Amino acid sequence: MQHHIELFPLDSVLFPGGLLELRIFEPRYLDLIQRCAKSGEPFGVVALTAGGEVRQRDAGGGFVAEAFHAAGTLAHIERCERPQPGLLQIRCRGGQRFELSSRQQLPHGLWVGEARLLAEDQQVAVPEDLRRVSRQLQVLLSRFEQAVASEDLPLQPPYHWNDCGWLANRWCELLPLPQADKQRLMALDNPLLRLELVADQLDRIERNAS
Repeated sequence: MQHHIELFPLDSVLFPGGLLELRIFEPRYLDLIQRCAKSGEPFGVVALTAGGEVRQRDAGGGFVAEAFHAAGTLAHIERCERPQPGLLQIRCRGGQRFELSSRQQLPHGLWVGEARLLAEDQQVAVPEDLRRVSRQLQVLLSRFEQAVASEDLPLQPPYHWNDCGWLANRWCELLPLPQADKQRLMALDNPLLRLELVADQLDRIERNAS
């Protein structure tokens, strides 16, 4: 089944269950966010492969072309504030993943697309040989808790320490990986494989630090 989705291309990858905070000032996105905040409908976050988050003029007076990956994640608005006219600050949580079958840029610059929703991760218990990955994240969270207020923590409840998909997604958000690597991990359908690849990255970081 195809779904019509309004799109927000970003220089980052949103994972299911992840937090996303944005400052909105472009007219094309102000209209989008106000509609979504009023209706409760999500919008789609897709990672850019060309162009920038803010629409840019080219040398000929037109706009720099924007391009982005076909796989993205729905963003559900949890908080929307207007600190001043022409500016919105929002906090979203990642929802279901999707894959675009078509995309179109409207005259005022907003991207829309037709998409197929991808299956949510099956709950897979963290195997014994990867439990250390869960413990490492819990230790990291405790350090964050000592440094910042609870509402500003990069990880927010509910916590699912024994779920491969949730655990892998949270590490993907925190690890200093190239955007292309994060995109590939987000698009993987196998949560256990995603966690195994995250564990490989953690091992590599530890080896480089020693």
